[in-house]
Amino acid sequence: MSELQAVLFDMDGTLCDTEPAWMAAEFSLADTYGAEWTAEDGLQLVGNELLASGVIIKRRMKLELSPEDIVAALVTSVEASLRTDGVTWRPGAVELLAKCNTAGLLTGLVTMSYRGLVEAVVGALPVGRFDAVVTGEDVVRGKPAPDAYLLAADRLGVEASACVAIEDSPTGAASAEAAGCLVIGVPHQVEIPTGPKRRHLASLAGCTVDDLRALAAQR
Repeated sequence: MSELQAVLFDMDGTLCDTEPAWMAAEFSLADTYGAEWTAEDGLQLVGNELLASGVIIKRRMKLELSPEDIVAALVTSVEASLRTDGVTWRPGAVELLAKCNTAGLLTGLVTMSYRGLVEAVVGALPVGRFDAVVTGEDVVRGKPAPDAYLLAADRLGVEASACVAIEDSPTGAASAEAAGCLVIGVPHQVEIPTGPKRRHLASLAGCTVDDLRALAAQR
């Protein structure tokens, strides 16, 4: 790849562990309407664009609600959970963000979550900052389309090929790869397939900027 200029972080499952809150919101919705829902169903949504997930939930739960109303209900529930219970950070993620800031690397947050949720998470960061933020409301085509990562690179003023994207889902990895980023997969709830433009880490705990540069330099 080009010389590493920016590091782009996914949010849910990569920067922070919001998946339990999403799962709880989905089960609560199913209970409200007497619908069927399983943990396996929830795992199928990991990394998805929210409205795409709303369509799947509507079909699986056989709801009269629109996908937009389903997403609104879920977002309200998850945001309330984050503000009440606080944000659980994934191991090493916040520390790596701060290391990137100190090293002078540009940083971006690229998520399919909506701005209210993103603001709750970013506002809770103990250290570190993002130079650009792209939410699910900023693009017409969400992950796995490349649009969100391309927009983040554009907002940072760099080429996507000069970016490393850190992801925890196959959908997010496909999005970043399609944009031209080098993907560093850090699996959490689901496995991430291998690929020529992908590297894998078991965790971000202890990860340094030099480690990112070394991974980017691998052929």
